[in-house]
Amino acid sequence: MSLSMHQVSVPVFIRSLNVLSALLDKAVAHIEEDKLDPESILTARLFEDMYPLTAQIQRASDAAKFGAARLAAVQPPSFADEETTFPQLQERIAKTIAFLEELKPEQIDGSEDREIVMKLRDREVRLTGQSYLFTFALPNFLFHVTTAYDILRHKGVKIGKLDYLGF
Repeated sequence: MSLSMHQVSVPVFIRSLNVLSALLDKAVAHIEEDKLDPESILTARLFEDMYPLTAQIQRASDAAKFGAARLAAVQPPSFADEETTFPQLQERIAKTIAFLEELKPEQIDGSEDREIVMKLRDREVRLTGQSYLFTFALPNFLFHVTTAYDILRHKGVKIGKLDYLGF
């Protein structure tokens, strides 16, 4: 049995976004338990030239919605990147999941050979749908999910590998 483009994209995005939501819940519990300023975690970075936690969540959301939208050849919803609180980040994750759940398998299946054109800062990149998914969309998405996990772990949130894996 072969896997479809929908099966290897949308469920992966949704599962990892749900994991990200659970990680944020654990961060809030950590903040409450240790009586921390939420800002100390929301603005935390792994290194000074990297995005803070809020932007990592925003970029993960963007990677999922743009990734699926490009494969489905539809316009993704636009979010303003103004989230500054845990509830706002949770809302963004929920809106991203809602968009992904609206996409039908038949919109994405068959996109393996569809040309995907991405505008990067200084050039355009053209890829087939399959190449786009496996060499850009999924790695980019998982990079930001992983970096958000790493920031939370670095700030002392009690999470581990099984939390990242969603178990």
